[in-house]
Amino acid sequence: MGILIFLECGFLTTSKIFCRFALMGSQSVVDMIEASSGVHFSGFHLDGIDSRKAVIEQPTTSTTGNVYHQPFVIGVGGGAASGKTTVCDMIIQQLHDQRVVVVNQDSFYHNLTKEELSRVHEYNFDHPDAFDTEQLLHAIDKLMHGQAVDIPKYDFKSYKSNVFPARRVNPSDVIILEGILVFHDPRVRELMNMKIFVDTGPSILSTFLLLYPFTLRDADVRLARRIRRDTVDKGRDIGMVLDQYSKFVKPAFDDFILPTKKYADIIIPRGGDNHVAVDLIVQHIRTKLGQHDLCKIYPNLYVIQTTFQIRGMHTLIRDAQTTKHDFVFYADRLIRLVVEHGLGHLPFTEKQVITPTDSVYTGVDFCKRLCGVSIIRSGESMENALRACCKGIKIGKILIHREGDNGQQLIYEKLPQDISDRHVLLLDPILGTGNSAVQAISLLIKKGVPESNIIFLNLISAPQGVHMVCKSFPRIKIVTSEIDAGLNEDFRVIPGMGEFGDRYFGTDDE
Repeated sequence: MGILIFLECGFLTTSKIFCRFALMGSQSVVDMIEASSGVHFSGFHLDGIDSRKAVIEQPTTSTTGNVYHQPFVIGVGGGAASGKTTVCDMIIQQLHDQRVVVVNQDSFYHNLTKEELSRVHEYNFDHPDAFDTEQLLHAIDKLMHGQAVDIPKYDFKSYKSNVFPARRVNPSDVIILEGILVFHDPRVRELMNMKIFVDTGPSILSTFLLLYPFTLRDADVRLARRIRRDTVDKGRDIGMVLDQYSKFVKPAFDDFILPTKKYADIIIPRGGDNHVAVDLIVQHIRTKLGQHDLCKIYPNLYVIQTTFQIRGMHTLIRDAQTTKHDFVFYADRLIRLVVEHGLGHLPFTEKQVITPTDSVYTGVDFCKRLCGVSIIRSGESMENALRACCKGIKIGKILIHREGDNGQQLIYEKLPQDISDRHVLLLDPILGTGNSAVQAISLLIKKGVPESNIIFLNLISAPQGVHMVCKSFPRIKIVTSEIDAGLNEDFRVIPGMGEFGDRYFGTDDE
């Protein structure tokens, strides 16, 4: 089919967040589970499927503030007339049930001065300095924070952005940023969840274009489209278009646009003609839209797909009135689910066996070099589930003492001597600030464990902890069952479930 697709962002990550609240009964354990009637990720609400704003740098001390839905930002780059607009239109058409907005980099050209207007034929519109990147960043930042923004309409006849009224753009589920140099500035790239480079590829142009004394070859399709666009839409004559192409467009493509191809997650040959590639992109976008906002930022974060039963069990273990017996019972069930999900991220090898009917069954063989490491003391509550899933597994222990709100001190560690040769499942039911997790992971790496061999398992996570761990160790995997709203002034997860270790082991003062 001639399709070339490079991925960095994991097409197979799936999780749904069709969220709604359920009124939970308070009669009995069974009644409460049966009354649980909504698929939910903690921190999400029905109105617009909004999520609470996550503060990245410092733990929040308040649960209030602006509430908005983090949009999925797509960058679509490539040479002039490469088919970027066609690809954007195809994505919008297939995402007809989502709110999608396109922001064109062309809208952010600088207004030309009188001196520049007098020599407009010598002005390079394909140079990075031709764009007002600061204004573009400001507009995208406002959209990402749930605010409407006015996008200027650049007039290519007067070379001004104040000739026509600005276009009001409202917050959307998907923001498509399209332009020839959208990947050039690293600050713009960092805002994108997906980066697509549209490549026309080589073709044969009509003999008319071969009369001109410059080599077209791979760029001939872009030139043909540019001639048609600039003569019809911008009122330019063919001679002016060809002169500008040879003087500015082609050199700028080689110097500035083509080098940004290396930043793309996906490269689409043949532009809008590549329907299969566009279909795969739309499928991935739909998957990401169905995930927690943090999963869009960190592809190494996995939230298990929730069910009515999972939601009901969370309701029980979070209830302050739940007895120790019920808390342990339902916490163990949830832990088992998280452990099983985490094991699914381990490498495997294909294996064939002979069934009792003398038939060949092709399956997989489990990862053999594996161990668990629990962060004392709450992490020890997850050991039984791991042993039930992995017969005879070795389990190490790490004790980290908390000093004050953020201070951590390593007190004790007992790990398998060959831990550097194993995949490690790190166990801690609560990911709060992330300080203990970072220290534990740092110790494992110091012991020789590759970062990519660590899977961190927990029941609930605070956004602040997720940010800290994923930013510090982008190659580890985090598997959790729910992401909560944040941290309170005491740096405790909210809504949370209290001190997990005290409730599980029965050492609560009350």
